[in-house]
Amino acid sequence: MTSGKDCAVDVEAIMSDSRLTFGVTAPASAAAIAELEALGVESLWAGGHVASRNPSPEAMIYLAMLAANSTVPVGTATLLLPLYPPAIVAKQIADLDNASDGRVILGVGVGGEYPQEFRAVQVRQADRGKRADEAIPLIRRLWTGQEISHPGPFYPMDAVKVHPRPRQSGGPPIVVSGRQEAAMRRAARSGDGWMPYMYSPRRYRASVARIGEIAGAEGRDLTRFGWMLYIPVRVDSDAARARRDAAAFLGGTYQQDFEEMISHVGAAGPAPYVAERLCEYAEAGIRHFIFLIIGEAIPQARQLVEHVVPVLRAQVNRACADQGRHVPRNKTLGNTEATTWRG
Repeated sequence: MTSGKDCAVDVEAIMSDSRLTFGVTAPASAAAIAELEALGVESLWAGGHVASRNPSPEAMIYLAMLAANSTVPVGTATLLLPLYPPAIVAKQIADLDNASDGRVILGVGVGGEYPQEFRAVQVRQADRGKRADEAIPLIRRLWTGQEISHPGPFYPMDAVKVHPRPRQSGGPPIVVSGRQEAAMRRAARSGDGWMPYMYSPRRYRASVARIGEIAGAEGRDLTRFGWMLYIPVRVDSDAARARRDAAAFLGGTYQQDFEEMISHVGAAGPAPYVAERLCEYAEAGIRHFIFLIIGEAIPQARQLVEHVVPVLRAQVNRACADQGRHVPRNKTLGNTEATTWRG
């Protein structure tokens, strides 16, 4: 696999507040990956399912393909953690981290929109949150390369050693995805970052405050905590067409009507509008955007790199200059009033 030693942006940069960074959900093509990197895309992300309604890759296989054909950080957005034994996740991610010279980020969620996935792997859907809560610290223990025992309840094991350890000290960052309070608690207590989806800027701002509150009560420092967002994006000079295309794509995935919703949880329209919209998210505290590109990957990525990301970075730099320092990721920016998502 390709080494990440000479990357302009590494995992540490993505997980810090020193700059605004961005990545995209990547196509399964080595040529397209090379073109995305040449454009300046700073990270590549793999989603996937085991048995979803629509055809999709499996996240670990997809991640391995990305790692083998790239030089930038790669991650899962997301791996549905309750579907997998923690020892398998620990081993596969450790091996990929070593093979990629420490470029892996593990994004995890609990899923639930496709009950058939849980039936397929004989896991009770009702246990998915508890399984994730147990699995995250267990994976970190397995990454030590030491022999460990664990009482369960879901993943009991005795005298198990998974080695070699990952390339990154302590293992790759584990970033928690989700939308609800339970996911925020998981992120605050055991995650290295927060990566929600289908969020408005207002709701993201509220989640930053809530995670900070929970972490503070636990005595946890969020200085190196990664504030991310997985967001659908469509750049098109025709605003109405952009919204229609985005709504059609998301509606086919989630089986809901996104015509009105897309203006609340995504960014679709001409480049200036998309930039303005994403600036609202940056003001809410996001420092790494993961763009779910709707449409052809390369033309859309070019629009983002040339016309959207520079505006985002300029705004973040101005905000930092105004405060005389980087915006702390465990602080909120302005009003922290919560909101609900209609969906």
